[in-house]
Amino acid sequence: MDSLQLTQEWDKVFPQSDLVDHQKITFTNHFGITLAADQYTPKHYEGKLPALAICGPFGAVKEQASGLYAQTMAKRGFLTIAFDPSFTGESSGTLRDVFSLDINTEDYQAAVDYLSNLDLVDPKRIGIIGICGWGCISLNAAANDPRIQATAAITMYDMPRVGAWGYFDQGTAADRYESKKQIAAMRTKEYATKQYAKAGGCFNYPAPDDQPDFVKQYSAYYKTKRGYHPRSVNSNDGWLMQAQTGWMNNAILAHPEDLKNAVLIVHGEKAHSRYMGEDTFKKLTGDNKQLLIVPNATHTDLYDGGENHVIPFDDITAFFNQYLS
Repeated sequence: MDSLQLTQEWDKVFPQSDLVDHQKITFTNHFGITLAADQYTPKHYEGKLPALAICGPFGAVKEQASGLYAQTMAKRGFLTIAFDPSFTGESSGTLRDVFSLDINTEDYQAAVDYLSNLDLVDPKRIGIIGICGWGCISLNAAANDPRIQATAAITMYDMPRVGAWGYFDQGTAADRYESKKQIAAMRTKEYATKQYAKAGGCFNYPAPDDQPDFVKQYSAYYKTKRGYHPRSVNSNDGWLMQAQTGWMNNAILAHPEDLKNAVLIVHGEKAHSRYMGEDTFKKLTGDNKQLLIVPNATHTDLYDGGENHVIPFDDITAFFNQYLS
């Protein structure tokens, strides 16, 4: 296990609650990468607790949306952890700011390993939450791991779909192949120089007028006091360019029939990503799957509630209470 030097002061983008206890913890996945997490425990409880592992959005850190969800769900009676994915935030792994569907799926399963061995936790009452791109990864993990009794995918992206076809499926196979050629040439150069190009994070706020609304919404979250964090990939220089091919030739839920436990997919009515959640929902089988559309909400409104505090925490809590009972 790598020895991590974790920040101990409260450096989240949301205020600390006096209704839960907070501590920094670590756990290791089966690739040998040590992950850093914030653990939130209700101050008053009886017996063993249901537990949730939470991650996302894609390119965020645990001090942003996942931490807000974790603290809020802890106030509602769950032991929760919000973790930094491999290669990002305070977690270990080099190179930095890269991703992998396989490794990131394992990050969730390693979080379940950790929770299953906590004395405070009932190992038969463990669920996960994935936000944005981590929504699709959470579903992938749940299909892999029957210990995950319930999964909530919030404002989810299907990352391999976007990687292969672009937003709204407007790309082509020729576009994708051209990107692969360019990145392959970049890898040859970067291997020799050990200098690695970044894709760039979000636009500085305000984003240029000619950008789509959802790009402006990302800027308003990641580049302002509302959501900026110095360790966040999206708040700063973005992902390594050469990592981008990682989404271009794979898929989530290769066997959706294996996801037998409960699923809740939550999207904003006005979210540009809504089609990804709805299409993914159609692949799921069983009568324990739910789709919830939040009126008037955009994609990033479900990161922190937006101006109108629209995150449906009552519905999310009811879902987990039902399936982690």
